[in-house]
Amino acid sequence: MRLPQALTHKFVELVPDEVGPGILYISIQYATAVHKCCCGCGLEVVTPLSPCDWRLIFDGKTVSLEPSIGNWGFACQSHYWITRNRVCWAEKWSGKRIDAARKYQKKIRKTASQINGVLENQSPQTEEPTKSHEEEGLWRKLKRKIKRS
Repeated sequence: MRLPQALTHKFVELVPDEVGPGILYISIQYATAVHKCCCGCGLEVVTPLSPCDWRLIFDGKTVSLEPSIGNWGFACQSHYWITRNRVCWAEKWSGKRIDAARKYQKKIRKTASQINGVLENQSPQTEEPTKSHEEEGLWRKLKRKIKRS
């Protein structure tokens, strides 16, 4: 069993070319967090920050990422949470569970993309809504009465 380890976090605009071990680099501008895999394999883990991916929580002193980080594409297949700058190891997932999670994530992204597409394609209302006579201003009412006379 692996012992939890601490990470430090750095808010950066751009992630450095050389990512140091034990450091979680966070770019708010590019909505991304990057760190070396906590198992020690040396691979870089990129976690995009978005409603469909990971959520960053900063309490003023520490950071957390949700949901867990499952490095299913790495040989190590490490799985852990980053909670208040601490690495909390999670259980190993089976291939079947990994496939199910990937399908679910794909479905979420597709749904979000469809919703965003609908919202982006909605044209703003071009016609002025008609006002009832009760909503008309005093001058408009007077003009209408004058025209009728």
